[in-house]
Amino acid sequence: MAQHVDTLNPGVPVSTGAADAAVGAPAHDEYVMLRDKVRVMSSYNAISLVGHLIAAVVIELVFAAVSPRALLIAWGGAFAVLWLLWGLRVLLSLRHPHGEPRTVAGLRQRQRIWVAGTLLSAAMWGWAGWAFYPFGNALQQIVLILVVYTFCVACIPILAPQFRLYLAFVGLVYVPMMARVAMQEGALGVQTAIVMLVAMGMTIVLGRNYWTTFDALSRLQLRTEALMEQLRAEKAVSDAARQQAEIANRAKTQFFTAASHDLRQPLHAMGLFAEALRQRIHEPEVAQLVNSINESVDALEGLFSELLDINRIDSGRVEVHEEHFELGEILRKLRLHFEPSAFEKGLALRLRGGRSVVFADPLLVERIARNLVSNAIRYTNDGSVLVSCRKRGSRVLLQVWDTGLGIREEERVRIFEEFYQVPNTPAVTPDQRKGLGLGLAIVKRLADLMGTPLAVRSEPGRGTVFTLDLPLGKAPRIPSTAVPGKGPVGLTLDGRLMVIVEDEPAVRGGLEVLLQGWGAKVVSFESVAASEQWAAQADATVKPDLLIVDYRLENGSTGVDAIKALRSRFGAKVPAIVVTGSTMTGHDNEAQSNDFHLLIKPVVPNKLRAMIAFKLGVKAGA
Repeated sequence: MAQHVDTLNPGVPVSTGAADAAVGAPAHDEYVMLRDKVRVMSSYNAISLVGHLIAAVVIELVFAAVSPRALLIAWGGAFAVLWLLWGLRVLLSLRHPHGEPRTVAGLRQRQRIWVAGTLLSAAMWGWAGWAFYPFGNALQQIVLILVVYTFCVACIPILAPQFRLYLAFVGLVYVPMMARVAMQEGALGVQTAIVMLVAMGMTIVLGRNYWTTFDALSRLQLRTEALMEQLRAEKAVSDAARQQAEIANRAKTQFFTAASHDLRQPLHAMGLFAEALRQRIHEPEVAQLVNSINESVDALEGLFSELLDINRIDSGRVEVHEEHFELGEILRKLRLHFEPSAFEKGLALRLRGGRSVVFADPLLVERIARNLVSNAIRYTNDGSVLVSCRKRGSRVLLQVWDTGLGIREEERVRIFEEFYQVPNTPAVTPDQRKGLGLGLAIVKRLADLMGTPLAVRSEPGRGTVFTLDLPLGKAPRIPSTAVPGKGPVGLTLDGRLMVIVEDEPAVRGGLEVLLQGWGAKVVSFESVAASEQWAAQADATVKPDLLIVDYRLENGSTGVDAIKALRSRFGAKVPAIVVTGSTMTGHDNEAQSNDFHLLIKPVVPNKLRAMIAFKLGVKAGA
């Protein structure tokens, strides 16, 4: 019987059965590709269950007062039965994590069960869209459309590797709702249905692109496994095989980076257009809905990044590289990234002890510090956030202090659990309720990975301090300096000249509309060359107040090139913001040396507002 080493679980032999041994490599390739699809499906089971449950509760609550009781009971009961059955299966799989089938036939059986459950859940949501829509008012109908469309977008990473199943899912979920909308009286229903059809088409195109990339990645993984077999058989080519495996690993990283960029780009544009729409409407209910869209974009971005981090840590792809380094470099980056948001809330961001030297992994320590500072700013309404580095014998205590809400004693034992959030109190604002409770779970995992103790002290109503206990290091580097935060400002851009360099038409248009709505004068360009030509012809008295540029531009150019070109004409002190959808590291040093700040797509309007206010120091009440 043939055996192969599972590359996702090294050291675990996979038996593909006598038939595979007889057929050879093609049968094994079929097994590996099918196994990867099944693993993708299974890895999202728990999150999918949570998402379906939340959405079902929302629909029941929104339509409780307007829909027939019999409909609410029938749909809710059917959903509960399906959810419990699927939840039981997920629970059993978690209790037996090594029960993966070792044959193609076994994998196909598991796949068929999962597909059946997926199609049933799709039919449930299609039923909801068809049945509940006629009973709601405009706001309730919009909520229903958003819930249904969210499922179509959110299922892309799960179902796109099986593109036919994805098409069936979207059809069952979305088409009944679209048909019901089209049946409304008057032209509005047909027009709305056409818009929904276009949105469905765009979603399907995105799903197809994801499927194509996943298929290419699976084939690349098969090639890597073949090289590993060759490595065991031929010692002479071991170095070459190892190099190919590293190339495959980099390709996987590039895939996730590209997927992240492609998903962030439309979210970024959607947030800008939603804010521009909010400024043009006067109905409170619709304005609140637009605000909810902006909040959802922000939450999707945070959840997307946190899930990737959790996945990388749990899969063992995060390695610890300890070195002696000065904490001042981390404090400098914290100031660069968090001073604008602290500035917007009227908080003082103070950083102390940058000369302290530790022996640890600087990237992991920075990731921990970023999560802790982000939480501190979110849950602090007045006062300050302090990041301090204090030497205690042979240790250095990296501490994040805040004067925020605090955490009750009975809750502190659970705050590092995945998806756990401290129950809301009256002092918690809606903005502070966002997220799924993954930030501190990531902090705890990274601290455990480095073997560094992590402690928390808190007093409700007075604040919290998190302490990371790091070993003392040697050979300090050049110290960095920290600049304290400033007070709160509002935003007015009346008469201000904003220069935009962005090659994505939707994003460029969204920025133009948004900034003009805030009172600014806007000139925008799609390339570095176009901005240079404008600068050369501009009157000598014209000087931009702020540059907002995308990082990736045409023909390999970057936003840094655009900044340098415009500053050469208007002066080196022109403030600049660079917006990028890339999560790759390396931009921080460029930001420091070229005096600009970074924003990662999608940039919801309140983040952009805070950054512009910080860069210009302007006031008013936009």
